[in-house]
Amino acid sequence: MTKKIIWVIDDDAIYQIIVNKIIQRSEMFSAVSSFKNGRIAIDALQETLDKDTALPDIILLDINMPIMDGWEFMEEMALMKSKFNKQITVYIVSSSISIEDKNRSKTYADILGYLSKPVTINDLVLIASND
Repeated sequence: MTKKIIWVIDDDAIYQIIVNKIIQRSEMFSAVSSFKNGRIAIDALQETLDKDTALPDIILLDINMPIMDGWEFMEEMALMKSKFNKQITVYIVSSSISIEDKNRSKTYADILGYLSKPVTINDLVLIASND
């Protein structure tokens, strides 16, 4: 299996440290990048397109963030989607147990799943093997 590029978009610095360690321990990904809000991640996506470098295969996206939340990120990403040279799969990773959030996540074709924090190594293995 080809190792994939994964991005983590989450404003919780401690969670980012934990999930990065889990990602590294899983040995399922070739690269990991972290962003503290959707705006920074959208800017990074645009920069990746401008420089014609490798887009992420998978994004782990928090919903509740300052500046640009997960839903706003999904709306912005949809506007850029036609420029992508591959499918980017998004997984919502949230501490929210709101049924509304789970149902809303199902309205986006690019969102493949909704995971509760914290992500486990088993979650990552399943995510990475979903081709």
